[in-house]
Amino acid sequence: MKKILLGLTMLAAQLMFAQKVTGVKVEKAQKEVPAQLSKEKINLYNDNFLKFVTALKASDRPAIDLLLSDKVKEIVTDDVLKKVKEGFDVNKKLEILKTGYHKLMDGSNLPSIHYKYAGDSKEVIMAVFEEDGKILGVMPAKKEK
Repeated sequence: MKKILLGLTMLAAQLMFAQKVTGVKVEKAQKEVPAQLSKEKINLYNDNFLKFVTALKASDRPAIDLLLSDKVKEIVTDDVLKKVKEGFDVNKKLEILKTGYHKLMDGSNLPSIHYKYAGDSKEVIMAVFEEDGKILGVMPAKKEK
């Protein structure tokens, strides 16, 4: 009898202290992105980046604004453009090193192209684009061996 009473007490205690789950939200599964970009996208992004480099070389602010994403137009000042221009040599010819997607801090993946100077593979310039071809960021960096 004591064992049955103890078992019922344990069952009643579990039911009394059970918590109701409320406010659970199901997160959407992120869509898978392909490892490589299509040839059409690469051509679109590459053309826009080369136009950007040409406009940066000529210091043509209206042409640069047309190629930049609306998200970054507000924060890109003439000083920022000057630093970008100093970050890589706009007079050297650029070649595509690799293409793919760049993961941002918010978890989204955006298309990117890594460029290298023709004949020189030490410096790499990464350009991140929106899906429509607008430039979201340009990041020159040294490539370590």
